[in-house]
Amino acid sequence: MDEHQEAPGGPDRGHRRPAGVDDTTVEALGALSKALETTERARGRLYDFHQLTGTADLQLDRAVQLLEEAGHLEWAAKVRSEILGRNVVPGHWTFQLVEAYNTTYYRPFQQLEASAVQELAQGRDHLYEAEMKEDRRTPGHPDHTSRPPVCGN
Repeated sequence: MDEHQEAPGGPDRGHRRPAGVDDTTVEALGALSKALETTERARGRLYDFHQLTGTADLQLDRAVQLLEEAGHLEWAAKVRSEILGRNVVPGHWTFQLVEAYNTTYYRPFQQLEASAVQELAQGRDHLYEAEMKEDRRTPGHPDHTSRPPVCGN
């Protein structure tokens, strides 16, 4: 079998441990990947915060309008001047927090994780998970196959 053919069973070549990569390295890369995945979730929450805060700010337009219609001009003016368009932290709207997070933390973390996988595992991602899948699957069971089915033309 040439080096580009897949051995029967087991993960595809892109998810097989390269020669010389030890258990601790695979586990370390798995832990690094898991930490990045947690960061992805945190980033999603930051986008939730950004969108929810923006939505609330836009909803204030209706509150101001109704306060004016009800004759509460002072309260309408107070909402407009005190809350509408207010910074969430000094000098920042939520889009600026998202940008700072992406630039300062998220992208450097993402790049470091990718570099570690490239240097330590020849760019083969999710080795820890691929090996865990092999350990947990039942060989021969139709719902425990090692790889997706090969699609024909």
